[in-house]
Amino acid sequence: MNKEGILLFTETLQTARRDEMIDITRRVASIVAREGVKDGLAVVYCPHTTAGITIQENADPDVKHDILMRLDEVYPWEHPKYRHAEGNTASHLKALTTGTSQTVIISEGRLLLGTWQGIYFCEFDGPRNRRFHVKIING
Repeated sequence: MNKEGILLFTETLQTARRDEMIDITRRVASIVAREGVKDGLAVVYCPHTTAGITIQENADPDVKHDILMRLDEVYPWEHPKYRHAEGNTASHLKALTTGTSQTVIISEGRLLLGTWQGIYFCEFDGPRNRRFHVKIING
């Protein structure tokens, strides 16, 4: 930890499909526990333009299915008016929709998430080797 009480961690993951939501809650919680942070904030950030970070229900896997299905319907992979040369405009639009980061309160050494909430890395242009950053602000 630096003198301001700020920690930065980089995590890597391998995605398996073009579109998927990977629960990273335990990975973020493990950083908080390992560093002994009792109170503060955890900012989870995705440095990719075709992936994102969201907080969503983690009890029923059908929620992930339904979200990915609707994103595909709203942003189809192929569209006659897309102009982006790489052919992955849909992945950029999906990432725009989910956003690049989420901030979670740390209280009494734990992530302050709702009963059914989890933190997800959202892949929209996989499979790929990806990374995300976790910045802990202690205090």
